[in-house]
Formats: sequence, structure tokens, C-alpha cells
Amino acid sequence: MSLMDAPVYDPTHDNRVRALLIGCGVLIALLVVATLAGRLTGHGWLYSGLPAEHRVDKFFDALEAKDYNKAYGIYENDANWQQHPDKYAADYPLKKFIEDWTTYSPVNGPITKHHVDVSGADGSGLLGTSVIVGVTVNNSQRVFVQYIRSDGTLTCCTTTHIIQY
Repeated sequence: MSLMDAPVYDPTHDNRVRALLIGCGVLIALLVVATLAGRLTGHGWLYSGLPAEHRVDKFFDALEAKDYNKAYGIYENDANWQQHPDKYAADYPLKKFIEDWTTYSPVNGPITKHHVDVSGADGSGLLGTSVIVGVTVNNSQRVFVQYIRSDGTLTCCTTTHIIQY
């Protein structure tokens, strides 16, 4: 084949390669922004804390509604716990759970309002073995609830008083 018999230039291949490179660059930039934005807003790398925050929010919704059976199911990660209550009777029975969230509640008085504020990974690994979720309750106290990734259960950690100015 001589130079005079060369095929006609077709720019579609070059355009396709350029579009692919630009698309990959935009995708990487969006991934970096999403990663940092999740961390800076207090929801974990790549918003990895959002599932735990959602679960804790539903837990406090049930406590506000005084639906302790539903709250207990969320706490133990077993919506059908009433079909086999003996499974939890030895470790943490419903009666003790209700006492802990009413009589001996980490919050002063009944829970009437809550807001999930922040979450962070705890434990080993990039995303941690658990997520600590900070919840402001009744506009006066912050409760930290631990969401354990391996089994989806919750554990109440600590409370702090929020000073309002």
C-alpha cells in the first residue's frame, strides 16, 4: 500500500477516545468530591454512615411513638422477634429494654423529639466494624448509639448535655 492508497481519515475513533477520557476524568472527580463531602458533613467516607443513621432514626421514631415492640425489633435487628422471644429473653429481654428507655432512660423524661446529627466509623478497617451515631434528643441532650455492622444491632453508648446559648 502506498501513501496514495491510504484510507480516508475517520475522526470517530479519536472522538470516542477523547469522550471516554473526559468521562473517566469527570467520574473520578465526582467520586473524590462525594468521598470528601460525606466525610466533611459527618456522614462517613462516601456517606457510608447513612444506612446506620437511617436505622437509628427509625429506632427513635418508634421510641417517640412509644411503640416499644417495634423499637425493640429495630434494636435487636429482628422485625419478627415476637415469634421467638426466648432468643432474647436471656441476654436483653423486652421488659429490661422498656425500663432502660423509660424509667432509666439516658434522656431526662420521655423522648418527644429527635434529630440525627452525625455519624462516624469505629473499629478497624476503612469503614470500621461499627458506626457511632450522634442524636440530639428533646433539643437538650445528645445520645450516641452504636450500630454494629456485623449483625445490624444497636447499642446505647453515652449521653451528653448540650449547652444552648
